[in-house]
Amino acid sequence: MVYAAKKFINNPNDAATDVIKGLVDTYPGLQFLLGFGIHKVKVVIQAGVSVGKYDKVAVISGGGYGHEPAHAGYVGEGMLTAAICGDVFASPSVGSIVAGIRAVTGSQGCLLIVKNYTADRLNFGLAAEEAKYEGYKVETVIVGEDCALPPPRGFAGRRGLAGTILVHKVAGAAAAAGLSLEEVAAEAKCASEMVGTMGVAFSLCKLLGPVTSDRLGQKKMELGLGIHGEPGAAVVDVQPVDVVVSLLLQKILSPETNYVPITRGDRVVLMVNGLGGTPLMELMIVAGKTVSKLQLEFGLAVDRVYTGFFMTSLDMAGFSISIMKADQSTLDRLDAPTKAPSWPVGSGTDGNRPYPKIFVPCRPNTHSEKRQIQHWRYYRLGFGQQPDDERELSQQGRVLKAAIRAAANAIISLKYNLNEWGGVSDGRFGSKMCIGAKAILKDMKYYPLYDAAETMYAIGASISKAMGGQLELCKLMKYNLLCKAAYAELKKDNIDEEVTPRDWSEALKASIASVRKYGGATEGYRTMLDALIPASQVLEENLSAGVDPVTAFSVSAVAATKGAKSTIQMQAQAGRSSAENLATVPDPGAMAAAVWYRAAARAVRKKQHLKPYEGSVVPKSPTVPSRDGVFYFDFPDIGRHTCRDPTFVKTLGAVEVTPPVALHALRLGSPTDSLATLGPWCRFENGA
Repeated sequence: MVYAAKKFINNPNDAATDVIKGLVDTYPGLQFLLGFGIHKVKVVIQAGVSVGKYDKVAVISGGGYGHEPAHAGYVGEGMLTAAICGDVFASPSVGSIVAGIRAVTGSQGCLLIVKNYTADRLNFGLAAEEAKYEGYKVETVIVGEDCALPPPRGFAGRRGLAGTILVHKVAGAAAAAGLSLEEVAAEAKCASEMVGTMGVAFSLCKLLGPVTSDRLGQKKMELGLGIHGEPGAAVVDVQPVDVVVSLLLQKILSPETNYVPITRGDRVVLMVNGLGGTPLMELMIVAGKTVSKLQLEFGLAVDRVYTGFFMTSLDMAGFSISIMKADQSTLDRLDAPTKAPSWPVGSGTDGNRPYPKIFVPCRPNTHSEKRQIQHWRYYRLGFGQQPDDERELSQQGRVLKAAIRAAANAIISLKYNLNEWGGVSDGRFGSKMCIGAKAILKDMKYYPLYDAAETMYAIGASISKAMGGQLELCKLMKYNLLCKAAYAELKKDNIDEEVTPRDWSEALKASIASVRKYGGATEGYRTMLDALIPASQVLEENLSAGVDPVTAFSVSAVAATKGAKSTIQMQAQAGRSSAENLATVPDPGAMAAAVWYRAAARAVRKKQHLKPYEGSVVPKSPTVPSRDGVFYFDFPDIGRHTCRDPTFVKTLGAVEVTPPVALHALRLGSPTDSLATLGPWCRFENGA
């Protein structure tokens, strides 16, 4: 036999029984009646309900399977006492209904809530009469809230749809409150007359059996079809959700048909029900559009909204809208607690519904001067331009401005190299980085350069604005993280003070820690961190050793460059390039970080009116130390330096080395190792 669709089932004839077994295993508050495997009695009841001893009105409903979570998912204290289940899209048998009545009905009697389908009415009706004959008190409420069909004609009338679930809840809450059978039945009857439902679908459901034809084409949808795929009111072209919602609401609330007695100014409850094949995302869109139209076009107060899967039709791609007129007593019943596993939790159960839209709170200002607040506000809100007056800035502000400009321009100049190093996985890396760099240059005139922390925040804002929500620019997000983490660190202890070199070092460490935390990479993963981590370590070591801050910055830039070049030998462990063999080129992210870091260091040095930092040392006697064990280093800008420490720094190795650095930052091992490693970069002078 050819089946209509791929399904995770065994035998379609056993599907309903298998569903019950899975349901009661999932929810310990549910039980099923023994013997259903033999006699096909498929009844789910509240756990702990003793036969003949239940002291409240039992509320019973049911129908065919294929509508999950209806009906067994609504069994629980405060809702249904039992659910009688038939096979897929088949009414439950009279024997099953009678067995359910016997299992849960006590002295207070039971209420049968029946959807308006011929088979359901007949079978539940026969079972009710048999139960009455046996001495049980039984009342029946028929629910037919379908608004797609013309006004009632003959015996069939309007079909029972998802609005039945709201009737279940009202009746279950009334029964749990201790009302009599007549009172519970009256509330259920009233609720059934206050609700209207209409659905729409793009496709029919695929039955658990032979192939069935789909009367809807690719570009058609059907309005008002039933939950078993019965024909609806019309087949029309697919329309946008706004149009579809309007069509359904006009039918449900039509004053000509008067399906539900709802008029402008009334309070209502909304249920948006997925029919099985519609994603929850689309249902939420429908809910939002429906609420707006009910409020603005129909003048109704929407007090409760329930969105989800309440009564499905296997895998039908569609949804239904149910609207119930609600006074305070009805809302109290809907808000009453229940243990039914499929009733939605958190849908306004406290009775209060705050206004759903609030303004995004602004970041609190921590500036001490009103001028700073106004300046930064102009940048953030874009209300105008502040004058870019170099004379107003302190020396630190001018240095910071030069460093930012140099770093951004360095990235732009390296665009094509970065694209090439990005390889197949990210061949536009340089172009993406340039977007951020150009945004920084464009916005620089707005930056509060008198405040280093706020400037870091502003750079992050420029990068974020440049991203514009484009996923392909997510590479820039790491730089946004860097800037925001630096801002937080600089603001922590320097709200009104000038930022010191040590503060910048700590800010760099905090930025790296942020990227490691949220990006998941670390040194050796072939990322930007392979440049920044060595730079941070060397910067901290030099500052701790008392090296001049500008020189320390220059030395750390060399460490960044060397770290970036070391990625040539690495296999990527993170990012897109992890799936590509790029062992012949450096990582573009690491190279970009090294380039802007080095450019910033050079700009700072130039702004301090210092000569470009060459700092090379070349061996003169490569393997022999002086007779007294002293090593001599000649530096172009500061002359000769002596060192008696037999271990040298390996971190830098090549360029921009200062005398104090040679003592603490160039650790190799032996003098021979150090010379072999430094090679052509080092002039090692042996002499007495």
